[in-house]
Amino acid sequence: MNAVDATDRAAAQQDLEPPSLLTIILDTNPHAWALLADSLPLSKAIANLLVFINAHLAINHANRVAVVASHAERAEWLYPTPSPPKATTEANGVAGDDVNMHDGHSGAGTGGPVQAPPDDANKYRPFAQLEHAFLSNLRNLMSSTTPDAISSSPSTMLAGALTRALAFISKQSAAVPTTTSTQFNYSDPSSMAGGNEVTTDPTKSASSLGLSSRILILSVSGDLADHYIEIMNSIFACQRLGIPIDVLKLAGDPVFLQQAADTTGGIYMSLSTPEARAGLLQYLMFAYLPDAAAREHLITPGEGEGVDFRAACFCHKRIVDIGYVCSICLSIFCEPLKESQCLLCGSHLSMGNFGQRPAVVPKPKKKGKKKVRGGVESGAETPASGGEGTPAPG
Repeated sequence: MNAVDATDRAAAQQDLEPPSLLTIILDTNPHAWALLADSLPLSKAIANLLVFINAHLAINHANRVAVVASHAERAEWLYPTPSPPKATTEANGVAGDDVNMHDGHSGAGTGGPVQAPPDDANKYRPFAQLEHAFLSNLRNLMSSTTPDAISSSPSTMLAGALTRALAFISKQSAAVPTTTSTQFNYSDPSSMAGGNEVTTDPTKSASSLGLSSRILILSVSGDLADHYIEIMNSIFACQRLGIPIDVLKLAGDPVFLQQAADTTGGIYMSLSTPEARAGLLQYLMFAYLPDAAAREHLITPGEGEGVDFRAACFCHKRIVDIGYVCSICLSIFCEPLKESQCLLCGSHLSMGNFGQRPAVVPKPKKKGKKKVRGGVESGAETPASGGEGTPAPG
């Protein structure tokens, strides 16, 4: 009877799956995408990515999503859209300067206001709202990029994108509501797909189900040795927080991202051929759609074997196999330090003879048989001038 009149709804609430937050870092390096224009254009990759995001939101109504662009010169939010700080007058007259995240209805940072998407009866409204905000912010990002900025920084700002993703995950985890009933409000124009509203209600600061978070990186650039320290710090932070980093490599040879997936327990896959890139959507749906809870019951794909654990030196940003490590701050150097002083912490280190060529140890001689007057000793002496019963020559 309790099931009929819905009195056990609170007990059934405990059986629901926890909400999942998927934070996507999209590498928008113009240099790398220009090389992939023949096999995988950026427009096709964005279309496949939107289908993947919609599938993630359709699995659970409480799922959330965020997209960060790792651009040539900066890292920008594509969804949700960050609004500029607003001076809000409080009761005591102090103005607050917190940055809120919106769904694209408010103004973007550099591209001006993003209007609400038109109503389309043939498209699910939460998907249409997310797609409109995502594409509008991406167009603003590309149009605001100057040729000088591309030529001065041919790499990508992955370290900044990881930092923003970690900050957003921390904020969402602290503000997750006590219930998972975050249905999309069709009557509210400011409602967001994925429930990315940041609540300030102190009564909703804890959740019995928690928030399962993960990061997906779509990489088209190579190694980023210039940001090795920042990237490794972000990887260690994800490992400490239990946030897996999934990596889908479309081009380049990102050794550090392979280490990130292996360290945090994520999935690393490489689509290095045009035939493999043609199936981008299939790889996204089958390999990266299950969350951490579902992966415990699945055999996950990936390239876990043969992980390259080489590091980059802090002096010349080179990837080294053997180097010199500071015993104080664990900094890595490819050459002996001048004046035996660490370049980062300034500690004076005792190098000893490690920077010199090792001394050659003479090879020990093999023990051979003794020679006796031109003969070889065979255990019994061979008489040289006749023996017993043998006359000596006259």
